Amino acid sequence: MLPERTTPIPQPALYEACPLELDEEIWLLGNYFFNLYLVRGSHACALVEMGVSAVVDAVIGQLEGLGVSPDYLVLTHPHADHITGLPGLMEAYPGAGLVAAEGARVFAQHPKALAGMVYEDRYLTDRLARVGITAGRASLEGLQFPEDYLAVKQTADIDLGGLTLHCFPVQGHSPGNLAVHIPERKVLVVSDSLGFHYPGRGFCRLFFTGFEAFTATLAELAAMKPDIVGPAHQGAITGSDVEPAFQQAREAADRVLEMVRRGGRPDEEIARALFDTYYVDEFTLYSEQNILACCRLLVRRAKEAL
Repeated sequence: MLPERTTPIPQPALYEACPLELDEEIWLLGNYFFNLYLVRGSHACALVEMGVSAVVDAVIGQLEGLGVSPDYLVLTHPHADHITGLPGLMEAYPGAGLVAAEGARVFAQHPKALAGMVYEDRYLTDRLARVGITAGRASLEGLQFPEDYLAVKQTADIDLGGLTLHCFPVQGHSPGNLAVHIPERKVLVVSDSLGFHYPGRGFCRLFFTGFEAFTATLAELAAMKPDIVGPAHQGAITGSDVEPAFQQAREAADRVLEMVRRGGRPDEEIARALFDTYYVDEFTLYSEQNILACCRLLVRRAKEAL
């Protein structure tokens, strides 16, 4: 059971030292709440995850400290907390190629989705400042998704020189969703495909486009047997914590399904019960209206699966 807390927790001191080296030539950038991953080969490097606008300038500084400029920017999916850093990073690295799953651009250009992204980016900028992480720029007022990008339909292997960026679509969480495998290092960047990561406390399952698709993706990712798993939030999962993480993610999904299966009350009450369970600690960086809308969608997708 997650602790009862309704204010964001401070960033652990470890993450003030970002970038953190996870493996040879692979680093975690950003901060505790929003993780970006740098993969550096012998002749090219890639930045996986775009984060939010509030982390852009810190990430640029971290890259400068490592003496690299990314050749590729890899968007994992077009939700606000994964795409609103994209404009600033594309401006800083105009020569970098954008990699995204097919469907990401259409979703990001939808007027309702775009308005929500702009609002949430502004909200997150304010909430991060309250835990001591100040943005180096104003939050977004809009977002243009470029027409010229590598759209991954099935798979795309990008040779960085000694390291391969294996990008492949995954289902269940978001339209236009990618995972990234670096087979030479057994590193798997999963973004939100295990759910929202509460370190040592499990996950909030986020099967926004389908429960069965989400659990099938979870099984697919677990079968790759990574040594390091890279969620988009609250740090990487390593060593003996990796295998249990997949089981915890599945159990979290099943708990949501069981709560809906028991029923006995209106959908809105179930959604609010989910909200009360999961809107704690790190999740309170996000707006209440956003997370409540997510909980309503979880109830809808769970009922479709039953």
